[in-house]
Amino acid sequence: MTDISLHYRSEVPLTATVSAVGQLFATWRQRARERQELATLDYRMIRDLGLSPGDIRFEANKPFWRD
Repeated sequence: MTDISLHYRSEVPLTATVSAVGQLFATWRQRARERQELATLDYRMIRDLGLSPGDIRFEANKPFWRD
């Protein structure tokens, strides 16, 4: 009979998983904020960036989880 607790002794994988999930959420929040900011740019600012209004709409309408 094996001791099942041997499989769960290390906290490192759990800590790494929690850290990775936290980083993922932070990335998603940052994308959402940046896309909201893009949506507020006026035509002159869009042109200064070398983009078109369609480019901005495309990026601003992407879901936060898409890169």
